[in-house]
Amino acid sequence: MTHAPDILCIGSVLWDIIGRSPTSMRLGSDVPGRITRLPGGVALNIAMTLRRFGLRPALLSVVGQDAEGAELVASLDLMGLVTEHLYRSVDLPTDRYMAVEGANGLVAAIADAHSLEAAGERILAPLQDGRLGHLLTPWSGPIALDGNLTAALLAEIAASPLFAAADLRVAPASPGKAERLLPLLGHPRATLYVNLEEAGILCQTRFGGAEEAAAGLLARGANRVLVTDGGRACADGKAGEPVLADSPPSVLVTRVTGAGDTFMAAHLVAERRGADRAAALGAALRAAADYVSGDIGS
Repeated sequence: MTHAPDILCIGSVLWDIIGRSPTSMRLGSDVPGRITRLPGGVALNIAMTLRRFGLRPALLSVVGQDAEGAELVASLDLMGLVTEHLYRSVDLPTDRYMAVEGANGLVAAIADAHSLEAAGERILAPLQDGRLGHLLTPWSGPIALDGNLTAALLAEIAASPLFAAADLRVAPASPGKAERLLPLLGHPRATLYVNLEEAGILCQTRFGGAEEAAAGLLARGANRVLVTDGGRACADGKAGEPVLADSPPSVLVTRVTGAGDTFMAAHLVAERRGADRAAALGAALRAAADYVSGDIGS
C-alpha cells in the first residue's frame, strides 16, 4: 500500500521544449543557442519544486499512452513523484509546451495543452472514487491548481464539494488564461498566485505595481493573493490584513520559464513549515531568484 501524498498538483503535465539564446532577440531573430526538452507544465513544475523541498506530490493530469507519454511518466517516477493517479489516455497525445527565451526574457511561447482540456473532469476521478477522497470525506490537504484547465472545469471546481475542505493554491498558467480563474477569485479557501499583468486582467484595469494590484484583487473579493512583478517588488494580500511587500534579490537572469511555479511552490512549503506571511514571501522570492539565475537544477 502506497503512502498518501502530501499535496495534489492538478493541471498540465507535459514536455517543455525550450530554446535559449544568450543574446537579445526580436521578431524574426535567427540566433545560435541551445534547445532542451525537459518535463514541464505548471502543475508538474510546482510538483518538482515541492519534491526538492522534501514533499511527496501526486499529479492529477492526463498523459498519453504514446512513446512520449511513457518516457515522461518514467522520468517522473524516477523523481519520486506520485504518478499512479494520472489519467493515461489511449487516444489523446501527450501535451507539449514550446518557448523561445533570449537575454531580454521570454520572446514567445505556445502551450499545446489540448489533451488536458479534452480530458476534462476525467483527471479528477481519484478525488471522488475513494482513492484520494469522495463527497463525504473530501481531500483536506493542499492542492496546487493551474489555469490550463478549461474555464468550465475551473468553474465546476470552484463550486464542487470535493474541493470544499482543501487549501487551494491557484496559478493562471499565462496571462492569456488568467480570466479562467474568475470563478475562483472569491473562493474562501483559495490563494491566487498571479503576475502584475494577470492581476490587471482579472480586475479589468492596469496597476502600477504589485501592492496596488494585490489591494485591487482583495477589493474584488479575493481571499488571498500573491502578486509578482519580475525583478520589482512583490506583494502578499490577505483579506482583513495589511498588504505586505518585498523585493527579490538582484541576480543575473539565465532562464524565466518555470520561475513563477518555483515561487508558488516555495511559498507553499514555507507556510507549511510555519513561516509567517513576511518570512514566506521572502523565502519564495529567494527560491525564484535562485531558479532564474540557474543556481538550482531544472
